Amino acid sequence: SMKQLLEAGVHFGHQSRRWNPKMKRYIYTERNGIYIIDLKKTLKMLREACRFVRDAVADGQTVLFVGTKKQAKESIEEAAKTCNMFYVNNRWLGGMLTNFRTVRRSVMRYLEIEKMVEDGTINQYSKKEQAMILREKTGLEKNLIGVKNMDRLPGVLFVVDPHKEIIAVKEARKLHIPVVAIVDTNCDPDLVDWVIPGNDDAIRAVKLISQKIAESVSEGLLARADSGLELQTELPTPPPTVDIESLERRMRYDEDIAEEEEVEEVDYFVDSSALLEKEELAEDDEEKS
Repeated sequence: SMKQLLEAGVHFGHQSRRWNPKMKRYIYTERNGIYIIDLKKTLKMLREACRFVRDAVADGQTVLFVGTKKQAKESIEEAAKTCNMFYVNNRWLGGMLTNFRTVRRSVMRYLEIEKMVEDGTINQYSKKEQAMILREKTGLEKNLIGVKNMDRLPGVLFVVDPHKEIIAVKEARKLHIPVVAIVDTNCDPDLVDWVIPGNDDAIRAVKLISQKIAESVSEGLLARADSGLELQTELPTPPPTVDIESLERRMRYDEDIAEEEEVEEVDYFVDSSALLEKEELAEDDEEKS
């Protein structure tokens, strides 16, 4: 609801000096040098994104949750586990999608070591060899634990901060995998198929939206179970051109949106402490990138 979005601080954008002009259409106003995101658009587009995710999962697709910034790590893992999907919350390995077979071999190696530890066969090695194997397991686990059961490419990517996760987004676009993302005022919305304008630096905002996506996945899984569909093993069909896709999207969802209760007028507020925290986190991310 609008109240939930406000309380989570989803409307706080970045400082006006740190913005992408392509996000102008999603900005409500500027206050004290801070862009305020239009939550009416956020709510509408979040609902659309949730419907898309639900339908995709109902059709047999899987979803990969991606968010490696510290504000997103916990929420991404929790959301993915809630709906039994996959996640990357430590580091995106280049080629995780475009070179999936190679990454899958690393996953198989991790599973092999995991089995060795569980059944005790690791004890056949010397202490030194065991230490090396366990170090290898730790390294693999850190980056692959969330995708160890992902034996095929996902049908949808859900991303927190496409600016930071640009490699993941580009790989998905190359393979025509739809991208759903929380897009802050410093991001390029043209790289995302299903834009959710919002604050990607606040833990509560990321958690709220990630949970909504997870709930949509769960709804899709229930619909899939009712229909008896199996997981799809092939890549999703490449999307049509942007203009046609946008037109079809509006035709499909506008009727449903029109039937939903009208959104009340928003009384945007600026919490200086929340904004300060956001900018500190954003600057930390910039320094690390």
